[in-house]
Amino acid sequence: MAKAAKAKKVVSMEEALWKSADKLRGSVEPAEYKHVVLSLIFLKYASDRFEEQRAKIIADGREKFIEVKAFYTKDNVFYLTPESRWSYIMENAKQDNIALLIDTALSTIEKNNEQLRGALPDNYYSRLNLDTTKLASLLDVIDSIEMTADKEQDIIGRVYEYFLSKFALKEGKGKGEFYTPKSIVNLIAEMLEPYSGILYDPCCGSGGMFVQSIKFVEAHSGNQKNVSVYGQELTGTTYKLTKMNLAIRGISANLGEQAADTFMNDQHKDLKADFIMANPPFNQKDWRAADELTDDPRWEGYDVPSTGNANYGWILNIVSKLSENGTAGFLLANGALSDSGTEYSIRKRLIENNIVEAILILPRNLFYTTDISVTLWILNKNKKARTVQKNDKTVHYRNREREILFMDLRQMGSPYEKKYIELTSEDRQKVTDVFHAWQQEGYENTYENIPEFCYSASFDEIAEKDYTLVPSRYIEFVNRDEDIDFDTKMKSLQSELQELLKQEEESKADLLGVFKELGYEIKI
Repeated sequence: MAKAAKAKKVVSMEEALWKSADKLRGSVEPAEYKHVVLSLIFLKYASDRFEEQRAKIIADGREKFIEVKAFYTKDNVFYLTPESRWSYIMENAKQDNIALLIDTALSTIEKNNEQLRGALPDNYYSRLNLDTTKLASLLDVIDSIEMTADKEQDIIGRVYEYFLSKFALKEGKGKGEFYTPKSIVNLIAEMLEPYSGILYDPCCGSGGMFVQSIKFVEAHSGNQKNVSVYGQELTGTTYKLTKMNLAIRGISANLGEQAADTFMNDQHKDLKADFIMANPPFNQKDWRAADELTDDPRWEGYDVPSTGNANYGWILNIVSKLSENGTAGFLLANGALSDSGTEYSIRKRLIENNIVEAILILPRNLFYTTDISVTLWILNKNKKARTVQKNDKTVHYRNREREILFMDLRQMGSPYEKKYIELTSEDRQKVTDVFHAWQQEGYENTYENIPEFCYSASFDEIAEKDYTLVPSRYIEFVNRDEDIDFDTKMKSLQSELQELLKQEEESKADLLGVFKELGYEIKI
């Protein structure tokens, strides 16, 4: 009697990724772990999706079409030739040429799917010179991951996030580069509502802003085809990663001709975007030389951002890319709210030009690589009264030109993974409800300033405070001590203390009585 096939053990994503890192220790640098694992994750994920679609074609009675590419690509599934399927890789996992087989599989997939052109590594595994036994063992770990049960998860972003969090000290942290947590990306999307138009991210990382934005559109019965995605990324490996991530999700994007510095080699010089979402590197130093970019058109109407900190360079790059009705949501270090010098001049002009819409202080411990509290800026090129059709609703905006909304979210958030905080859907709902109520006609009946949470400041108030954008300078702070009668409070505390001492003496007496009954004489 034939033995039953042994069921494949399925492990959690986190367990598998930790095991994969363990397999790579001593063979490659920790900063390289994610690149080794990501392409294998992609290969298995693409193959799992292919096998699902293949089974569906057969179930639909169209078995004769199971090798027809169009029957896969119509549902955003990559067609894989036999030698590029995960099953083929696993059958040959212990062969001496397994690295070459993986490289060949990735090359074949890229060649057969135009949207992946330039996204997958070229002869990467052959060049790694990884021990065959170690590579086979790593393949076994990847094989244990269930990748298609959750159709909504950002698989590539999740892997990227995991390795960045576990090995952040090896990369990124010193450069001010942080993976943007999903809850923050969702908050930005929920505030901007990018249902249709051009969406741009000037420092797009693994593409998480795009993935979550498209999920937002689809969750609100929108059509992702109504959103055109543009992005730019500096690092070549991350540029490829973004292409891979978006291709898996079926998101078409223009990431420029190459990986490039947004300041020095802008890949979208003439772009005007309806929505901009970004998490630029914080406090970049020496981002340009003193004689570089001094007459760049992106600074037109403003002072040239200082060489010592790129924060306001990022702000002006974003402002220059906004369409006439464009809105932007991006993160910056809190120092940008009150910097002096050139930064002060630029900030003052932004406020005078009615471009700043809202400033939100976020909780600490949101990021995997830093515990600092950061700021979410919302910019808007058109704060005038107007009526806009957004998906299935008509929105009547009021004139907010000489107002800025300040919000403090530091008392929000729920802990997860022990040391981190995330904004829950309820938190985000509260924030967006207040923000949209403040923006719209009839806000007098739906919006109110709330101590320690939100305040709508006038231009005159901001000018009076010398154009600082620190929310705590405007939001009312509740002094919970000022209404206390200290004499009465002290008498109450003394009375409570006396009662506690009395109870303690009674407890001692009871305890001595018990010991005495047992024949022991004890002094306390």
